[in-house]
Amino acid sequence: MSGQNKKMFDVKNKVAIITGARRGMGKAHAILLAKAGAKVVVSDVFLEECQQVAEEIKNAGGEAIAVKCDVTKKTEVEEMINAAVSKWGKVDILVNNAGIVQFKPFVDLTEEEWDRTLDINLKGQFLCAQAAVKQMIKQKSGSIINIASIDMGQIGKGMPYLVHYSASKGGVVAMTQSLAVELAPYNIRINAVAPGAINTKIAEGQPTDPKAMEVTMSQIPMRRVGEPEEVSNLVLFLASDASSYITGSTMVVDGGWTAA
Repeated sequence: MSGQNKKMFDVKNKVAIITGARRGMGKAHAILLAKAGAKVVVSDVFLEECQQVAEEIKNAGGEAIAVKCDVTKKTEVEEMINAAVSKWGKVDILVNNAGIVQFKPFVDLTEEEWDRTLDINLKGQFLCAQAAVKQMIKQKSGSIINIASIDMGQIGKGMPYLVHYSASKGGVVAMTQSLAVELAPYNIRINAVAPGAINTKIAEGQPTDPKAMEVTMSQIPMRRVGEPEEVSNLVLFLASDASSYITGSTMVVDGGWTAA
């Protein structure tokens, strides 16, 4: 049975694109998918750091290329997809991971800050999914994993100082559900992962008061933050055939925060 399960979670010879993959959760997703046999496109706005991740994967015996991509720019997104197709002939998996978090009081939030957050976190996922789906329709298969968050009103928590972030991630969940219905006839699955408090360096302006951290920990039943790899395990499941009948779902990885 254990051998069968290992095979089910295998993504050997599948081609996976991970955005925002130079560090944090994106890097963890890229490394785990490569370990499971995928050929990986490591993408982010900083090419040199992507190349370092790609080298780490190759040194461990995997296959990877680094591609610079600003997910808010359609031409760069299309070039990223084309790089995968040119190198390996297909795109099987897209992990829409690129995103930003900025803590800012609502009354002080500028229009530029609102636009930047929505452009990267929501428009970026739309552009990447659209470009990937055009290739996946030709293949009649594919899996897209959109990284959402528990910081939204629909299934998670409403968080202060994150109205722009929450709006963007709520949009990701709604987009995921709509795309799942539309693309199911093409055997393309779309799911979202909603992490809670994860040990990354993505947040701008996050409160550093130890008391604030104590309050956060008190709300998480497991009394700790999660590690990027703990999110990656779910990403691998959704990318693999083990989740072949799952689409349109948003799955939470939060140590029980939203359940409490």
